[in-house]
Amino acid sequence: MPLKFKKPDAMTDIAMHYCPGCTHGIIHRLVANAIDTLGIEGKTVGIASVGCSVFAYNYFACDMQQASHGRAPAVATGVKRSLPDRIVFTYQGDGDLAAIGTAEIVHAAARGENITVIFVNNAIYGMTGGQMAPTTLNGQVTLTSPYGRRQQEGYPIRMSEMLSTLDGARYIERVSVHNPANIIKAGKSIIKAFEMQLRGEGFSMIEVLSACPTNLKMSPVKALEWVENNMIPFYPLGIIKDGSAKV
Repeated sequence: MPLKFKKPDAMTDIAMHYCPGCTHGIIHRLVANAIDTLGIEGKTVGIASVGCSVFAYNYFACDMQQASHGRAPAVATGVKRSLPDRIVFTYQGDGDLAAIGTAEIVHAAARGENITVIFVNNAIYGMTGGQMAPTTLNGQVTLTSPYGRRQQEGYPIRMSEMLSTLDGARYIERVSVHNPANIIKAGKSIIKAFEMQLRGEGFSMIEVLSACPTNLKMSPVKALEWVENNMIPFYPLGIIKDGSAKV
């Protein structure tokens, strides 16, 4: 029988620790598939920051480096500048990238560092129990906003749009993994971001809208519907900025 589906070679055989319905596993597979597609496993370095993805180094077969909370872009910068022939990516959640790591990501983009950032946005702090994050939606109930996020707590930050204003940012796209069609689109976007790095074109970021059923207190199916009905209207999908070279 012809093979229809298999685990990417760039993923290990270790069982993942993520909660049922969490879409980190899907995103991991998309990143690993991009590495396989481009044949770059032996020259790829991933930077895992702090959050639910803190153990990402267990699941990728390429070289991995752990970074302090929010500091993945700085570590990636150091790796890429010292080993410019390596393909370097960071894997970060919204609490990590958009809160404690805001300065790191802004200045990495401003400098046009030739790295690829995978930014997982599930609108909540996942690992620490479901507190309000910088990306939490207006009116969204969380552990620390039991009556819904209010104006006095600030508005949600659209990181992709903000970073797209920086001259050093070359390619920024927002995708989602809430259904099969969008999973396929997300995979293509991640491949494109890695291809740009291979050509030395500079900073790229793929923002992936993701579901957190545990902290949303929903079933996996309902959490995916919540992403479609609530997150996408505020965080519209599509290319935010594309300065890639025509090939």
